[in-house]
Amino acid sequence: MSLLLATLAGVALDMALGEPKRWHPLVAFGRLAEGIEQRLNAAGRGWRSHGVSAWCLAVLPLTLLAGLLAQLPLVGWAVEILALYLALGLRSLGEHALPVAQALRLGDLPLARERVGQMVSRNTAVLDARGVARAGTESVLENGSDAVFAALFWFLVAGAPGVVLYRLSNTLDAMWGYRTARFERFGWAAAKVDDWLNYLPARLVALTYALLGRTGMALQCWWRQAPQWDSPNAGPVMAAGAGALGIGLGGAAQYHGELHERPVLGEGPPPRARDIERALNLVHGGVLLWLALLLLWGLFGA
Repeated sequence: MSLLLATLAGVALDMALGEPKRWHPLVAFGRLAEGIEQRLNAAGRGWRSHGVSAWCLAVLPLTLLAGLLAQLPLVGWAVEILALYLALGLRSLGEHALPVAQALRLGDLPLARERVGQMVSRNTAVLDARGVARAGTESVLENGSDAVFAALFWFLVAGAPGVVLYRLSNTLDAMWGYRTARFERFGWAAAKVDDWLNYLPARLVALTYALLGRTGMALQCWWRQAPQWDSPNAGPVMAAGAGALGIGLGGAAQYHGELHERPVLGEGPPPRARDIERALNLVHGGVLLWLALLLLWGLFGA
């Protein structure tokens, strides 16, 4: 029951407070990671071995510290709850997604482009209304997996050190996991570790989306379309999510000035503003489902 209570408390804090507006620990971690990268990957000359060393220097000491603090009497429970709260991004997901849908409803395409640009890395200046809705819906489904469910998963598996390990690794992937001249070799370790840590959570999320939507279509899209996607974890999540919502995602998108022809995911019409909200409801429903299952396990399984 202590695990259940800590999980409920962490989720409740995130929903009540959202991300800290000032002094977020991940901001400080980002600066630390930048310093390590500048030393070990100066001018993009770092090799894979340097990337492995950089990942270990950035992640392992803080993960060990979280584990030690969580074992302290009296305050250990607070460390557990705080670690989960700081790792979750459920409220933040809505704070970014809903304004995009609102701008689309108002017909303000420039504002919608600006707001969705805060969620995705693709070039949003060239998007029409359907493209904005598609980018926003894809981001909600994928970030629901990365920023919410995977954090919950690793907290349930290993408590504070598990969720700290995951969140820091995911942050390094966002910073270093690019196939660019600077990070092609150095960022390999960060990208691979993030793939490994998200492998099982992503498939649980795909199953969650399927159960809460058009189950048969979601499972078919997952089975047929996910292997065509370049990301081993985003593919199942977005294919199942699109199938569950009965919409079509994927297709061409421009990243860093280059046009990428992506496979089509899901089945149905292109997404609209309301589909961003439907995707967010899918994430919220999934969190409630996970918490309900955890409650049942705590009452009858332990």
